[in-house]
This record gives sequence, structure tokens and C-alpha cells, in this order.
Amino acid sequence: MSGGSCSQTNADRDPWWRVDLGKVYKVKRVLITNRGDCCAERINGAQIRIGNNLENNGNNNELAEAVVSIPAGETKTFEFKPINGRYVNIIIPGRNEHLTLCEVEVFAE
Repeated sequence: MSGGSCSQTNADRDPWWRVDLGKVYKVKRVLITNRGDCCAERINGAQIRIGNNLENNGNNNELAEAVVSIPAGETKTFEFKPINGRYVNIIIPGRNEHLTLCEVEVFAE
């Protein structure tokens, strides 16, 4: 984190991050790397949402997977049935929190 390799939101209510894939793909796997220096628990309860709608900034799109936890500095793979979508969101719903992401990889067909 201190090396500038991670992104972090403010301690906002329902913090989110989104990537626009540019067109619709069948997304089937997302990898998330958590920060390693502290605060690994901040990612707990995050949701991966995929779809084509930008209502509520895309945070109402289909829930692909929920993040229970990712150990500090580790990468976790989330695999699910393919979901058609242009937007991939990661949101921590229901609380004021910093959303910190050190790497996000999206795999699609």
C-alpha cells in the first residue's frame, strides 16, 4: 500500500470500485489481491457484481460472489457461473469503510 500499488476509497458508506470492460463479456472469474501491510479485514463482506446497468453506479447488478475474507497480501480467486456484463463492481455494502484493492483481474469468455 505505501508503495502506491493499491487503490483506496475514503471511509465512505457503501464504498465501491468499477471497471468498464468496454463491451459485454461472459465473466466467469475474478481475482482480488488484498493489501498486505494492515487492515486486511476491511475487504470482508465485499460483493462482486456484474452486469450492464449503471443504475446506482452499477452496484445493483447481479451478485456474482461475496467476499468472506482475503488474508493480508494474498490473492483470492472467485469462480462462478458465467455472467454477461460490461461492468464489474466491487462494493462493500451496508457500512462505512475504506475499500482497498491492490489488484483485480477479470477473466471472461
